[in-house]
Amino acid sequence: MTDLTALTLAEARDALKAKDFTAVELTEAYIAAVEAARSLNAFIVETPDIARDMAKASDEKLAKGQGGALEGIPLGIKDLFATKGVHTQACSHILDGFKPPYESTVTANLWADGAVMLGKLNMDEFAMGSSNETSYYGPVTNPWRRKGSNANLVPGGSSGGSAAAVAARLCLGATATDTGGSIRQPAAFTGTAGIKPTYGRCSRWGVVAFASSLDQAGPIARDMRDTAILLKSMASVDPKDTTSVDLPVPDYESAIGKSVKGLKIGIPREYRLDGMPAEIDALWQKGIDILRDAGAEIVDISLPHTKYALPAYYIVAPAEASSNLARYDGVRYGLRENGSDIIDLYENSRAKGFGAEVKRRILIGTYVLSAGYYDAYYLRAQKVRTLIKRDFELAYAAGVDAILTPATPSAAFGIGEKADADPVEMYLNDVFTVTVNMAGLPGLSVPAGLSAEGLPLGLQLIGRPFGEETLFSVGSAIEQAVGKFSPDKWW
Repeated sequence: MTDLTALTLAEARDALKAKDFTAVELTEAYIAAVEAARSLNAFIVETPDIARDMAKASDEKLAKGQGGALEGIPLGIKDLFATKGVHTQACSHILDGFKPPYESTVTANLWADGAVMLGKLNMDEFAMGSSNETSYYGPVTNPWRRKGSNANLVPGGSSGGSAAAVAARLCLGATATDTGGSIRQPAAFTGTAGIKPTYGRCSRWGVVAFASSLDQAGPIARDMRDTAILLKSMASVDPKDTTSVDLPVPDYESAIGKSVKGLKIGIPREYRLDGMPAEIDALWQKGIDILRDAGAEIVDISLPHTKYALPAYYIVAPAEASSNLARYDGVRYGLRENGSDIIDLYENSRAKGFGAEVKRRILIGTYVLSAGYYDAYYLRAQKVRTLIKRDFELAYAAGVDAILTPATPSAAFGIGEKADADPVEMYLNDVFTVTVNMAGLPGLSVPAGLSAEGLPLGLQLIGRPFGEETLFSVGSAIEQAVGKFSPDKWW
């Protein structure tokens, strides 16, 4: 039998239905892979017993010719998703020991379709970070390495555990979330595919909140088809989340391989940044050439308010975080540090429970919401957000079907290389991705090539609201032209 972990999700799904192997055999192969790769620190909690029970139940259904769209498929779950009775801490010490008595809507959808849970994946604390170095459980190591170097690299953040686990073949796919690039940036850093769907496409119920008007769940997988399959199962309307949208969920997989002939692809001039590395520029040009050769029409567009997106994002997101994280006070659940009175208990619990980056963002957010500063900062940032959204609306009104940009300003960097330096330098990693969250649009990260040092690089496709199918068609055209990438195993 071939190595079962080498199969894509689509291949494994079809082979399970054909009874080439059992769900238990597939799950055991992944349990062994996870155990052998603990040095990557991608999983913070392994749930092999739960996985075996779920796989056995899947085999019973498959034997009867039944089973859902993901029957018997082993997945990893980002630690931001509530999983009933299983560790859910957003990789923060303040949620110490928390095991929710309920299931998030997204994971409930996956289990209803027959997926198998391998465990909980590492991430930046409360999803705040671009490198997976702010986790209470330590950084995740990217399975990719620079040519001729043994230096450990970051997998990107905040969904670093999800991206690393998929790239290292420790699961067939993973749930992730994206508030300012937390799906697309780690996907680009690890040679995987990831989509941030349109705001409202997936329910946020049971997902630990960072910035509620920006957060959106989505999948990370090995290729376009696998990502499309997962999004179909994750997406749904949910009465428990009033921001989820009641629109039918398309069969995204049917968009894979569809012709892009005649589609208009916008190239925003504002994304050509000063000092952008030559290889990122060359990668972008390669993507343009691929799509032009495939029959798409390439048009230059302007998104004039792009330059204000990053500063506006780093006002809106911390403001919402400061409000959302006020609930962690050491009284009802999680970490509790005693004090001489209730105020002392709050202060001690929050001081001990939150990491440095989370504290920084709470302070920024509380400051911009405070009396005398609200109008100058938060209100102005929301006005800028409206202008950013308008830029995209005008581009789509002019007939553009999708927008092509780089996903990140560089390839993966070393662990410790930027985290200890100026935090603003770390924030700049989100320069190409935050506009998409500010406008509530879908964004897809497509593996598009390797850097001179042999590291993966990604391109980003931005779509119309609920235009994920178009993104999958365009993304698969790029994927077909450049092929797929996987790291050499060293762990």
